[in-house]
Amino acid sequence: MSSKDKLPPSKLSLRQKAEAIFRETLDSSLEQLDSLSPETLRTALHELRVHQIELEMQNEELRLTQEELDVSRARYFDLYDLAPVGYITISAEGLILETNLTAATLLGLNRTDLQMHPLSRFIFKEDQETYYRHRRKLFETGEPQQCELRVVTHDGTIIWTNLGAVAAQDESGVLTCRAVLSDITGRKQAEAYRAIGSEILQIFLPSDDLQSSIQRTLTALKQGTGFDAVGIRLQDGDDFPYFIQEGFPEKFLLTQNSLLS
Repeated sequence: MSSKDKLPPSKLSLRQKAEAIFRETLDSSLEQLDSLSPETLRTALHELRVHQIELEMQNEELRLTQEELDVSRARYFDLYDLAPVGYITISAEGLILETNLTAATLLGLNRTDLQMHPLSRFIFKEDQETYYRHRRKLFETGEPQQCELRVVTHDGTIIWTNLGAVAAQDESGVLTCRAVLSDITGRKQAEAYRAIGSEILQIFLPSDDLQSSIQRTLTALKQGTGFDAVGIRLQDGDDFPYFIQEGFPEKFLLTQNSLLS
């Protein structure tokens, strides 16, 4: 097998072009060789050999550089795509230009399905104004901005997020927004439960009216959780029927009031 047969297609094409150029200049090169002295030929051969070695060294450097680029790309994938927070690049018009895998997973869509769609599409209706003020202040002042807002994922789940953003220019000098989206649902729920617990404690401490305290507790639970229906069960013999409830339909209570049945 010749050295030519071992070359990959891209290298083989380059080799064929070089041979074509060589054939075009072969006749004139032979005429020049006939007029050269042996000493001049030895010097020329030496220079050609040195030049060949230099090219081989440069080719090795290029190969090592390519390997370093591959490693850098893999590191970039780990740091950007697999980061514990979502990274999103947003245009000045509010369109999603790029996301990492974490952000796409958080929103419940593939990255390609998110591109060129407005991020506002995923913002909870009551938090749209918060998001609008956040973007406006970012581009007006150029200073980093941060806010907390609710996001509606593709399947309809509502999650609490922290949105931090900075203004930046892309390769063409166009102003964009680089945002970090973090899921803070767990923290917000914990804060809400602590607030509910504190409110309930304040209801019972000064009161001797159990019925009134329980009713106020039920109202606090319903408002604090945002649930459509809330009930409190108290023990009655071996059973735990609803002592007080709000929001449950009568048909549900007829079948679910008793835990024993």
